[in-house]
Amino acid sequence: MISERPPEVEDRAVPGHWEGDLIIGTRDGSSQIGVMVERTSRFVMLLALPDNRRAETVRDVIARKIQKLPADLIRSLTWDQGKEMGQHTQFTVDTGVAVYFCDPHSPWQRGTVENTNRLLRQYFPRGADYSPLSQDDLDLVADELNQRPRKTLGYQTPAEVLNHLINATTA
Repeated sequence: MISERPPEVEDRAVPGHWEGDLIIGTRDGSSQIGVMVERTSRFVMLLALPDNRRAETVRDVIARKIQKLPADLIRSLTWDQGKEMGQHTQFTVDTGVAVYFCDPHSPWQRGTVENTNRLLRQYFPRGADYSPLSQDDLDLVADELNQRPRKTLGYQTPAEVLNHLINATTA
């Protein structure tokens, strides 16, 4: 549970703590995009899930995406209580990344991803069919958001902050 996360997650001083969620498109639930946001840098990664949101699929897609990052930048993942994270134990075994869950009906406990979802709705309106979107399409949107200066980052971009963090961990 979220109450068991290390205190370092709250103050954003230590990078590598991510929040995740799904943006659901069509009303029948057959269209979705995975969203992951790093808490310190606000760096966004979008995940193509064109076929389904079954736990095994979400586990594998997230694992492939985060394993491209330096190990110091993948410490934990916080998610809501959705069924799509039903394979969280296997995900942790496969990746070494701890998964924490919000309290029921408490999306505000993952405020970084909730705020990011609001930004993403400019690109992905409710009720739209996201299944035709490729990972390349989603990467273009993520790149645009990651190049957008943020007041909360002292008008740096999430990409600049993440690059600084990567350079600091590899130095």
